[in-house]
Amino acid sequence: QVQLVESGGGLVQPGGSLRLSCAASGRAFSSSDMGWFRQAPGKEREFVAAIRSGGSTYYAGSLRGRFRISRDNAKNTMYLQMNSLKPEDTAVYYCAAGQANSVSRWYDYDYWGQGTQVTVSS
Repeated sequence: QVQLVESGGGLVQPGGSLRLSCAASGRAFSSSDMGWFRQAPGKEREFVAAIRSGGSTYYAGSLRGRFRISRDNAKNTMYLQMNSLKPEDTAVYYCAAGQANSVSRWYDYDYWGQGTQVTVSS
């Protein structure tokens, strides 16, 4: 069993930055693939970024260059640095953990956090 808790969301103006955190407990964090997904009202959950247990990183094409995923295995925590935020980035952001065959498929992950709201608005 894995427990995931996201934090760091909030209200930010367009062009601003936020850093989301995902704290994990319950099993070997370092051996888990980790991902960030988001879901806006009325839209499907979409892949944002992922980081394999070995450290390889993956991004949704449209977000590459603005978002950066990282992990600190010593702290059992994953991060998502979000820069140059746009109103269309507004969504609930979820972190996920598992042994993902395809890191961009949400159903490949076994454990999920409760989500953190990110709102980009002036």
